[in-house]
Amino acid sequence: MTFNSNSRLVLISGRSNLPLAQEISLSTGIPLCDRDLTNFSDGEVFVQIRENVRGCDVFVIQSTSTNVNDHLMELLIMIDAIKRASAKRITAVIPYFGYARQDRKVQSRTPITAKLVADLITAAGANRVLGMDLHAGQIQGFFALPVDHLYAAPTFTDFIKTQRDYRDLVVMSPDAGGVERARAYAKALNAGLGIVDKRREAKNVAEAMHIIGEVKGRDALIVDDMVDTAGTLTQAVQAILKAGARSVSACATHAVLSGPAIERIQNSDLRELITSNSINVAEEKTRCKKITALSVAGLLGEAIMRIHAESSVSSLFEY
Repeated sequence: MTFNSNSRLVLISGRSNLPLAQEISLSTGIPLCDRDLTNFSDGEVFVQIRENVRGCDVFVIQSTSTNVNDHLMELLIMIDAIKRASAKRITAVIPYFGYARQDRKVQSRTPITAKLVADLITAAGANRVLGMDLHAGQIQGFFALPVDHLYAAPTFTDFIKTQRDYRDLVVMSPDAGGVERARAYAKALNAGLGIVDKRREAKNVAEAMHIIGEVKGRDALIVDDMVDTAGTLTQAVQAILKAGARSVSACATHAVLSGPAIERIQNSDLRELITSNSINVAEEKTRCKKITALSVAGLLGEAIMRIHAESSVSSLFEY
């Protein structure tokens, strides 16, 4: 499909994280498009785009966070409505991509739901996708569409360098699979590197085992892409402190914070959880003073403007 970057840029938001969409609107200077987004009495989603988007370059902003299925359906129906309104190009901006953890078969007769969701977004009519810190990089390949993958790491590392005073910092990966992410943070922060060895016993249940790396007398920073029930996180905190760390903080892009997460964090010895607003955490911040949420609206807004202008997005992360 040929695309003329002179087409009007339009931003449309779903209901999952309207505050972030409003911040993106402010950072880009592009007002959010007027739309009706309601439910029938039985829960069916109804969408009406109340402005003309014919021939426009439309960016649909919607994290598929709690309630995941409702917000996923909202995204699909918004895309369909925009496609039928004759938009020139539709980009699904998904700061948090739900179902990303189901990216492979880990047991017999189980689905690869991340691929199914990618197919649904494609079938709905999206032309490209803009995501952030996907749980697994291979999810980009699940789409038969261009995918721009953003990283919140520069936002976090800049904040830590300028706003926090850690002594002899060591960056910890919560498992072997996150070592590449932890290594990137350690390089940016000029810090040491360690790993928490753990074994998962069941869904949302993990047992932290022992620490690989030197943490005694040092400030530790656990880095991950998300915090869900915080079971893994709080167990890792205890294991690292038991190994002699001076303090333990955590940094995770997506604050899912389901079930007992807030209570676990509040009652743990975790010094601070630094996260982003890819998922709306206003209520969680009120309930737990240990949570610090940084805005990624500027990063997403800049990526949207670059996609619209047909310029490089990857250069955002070149140092």
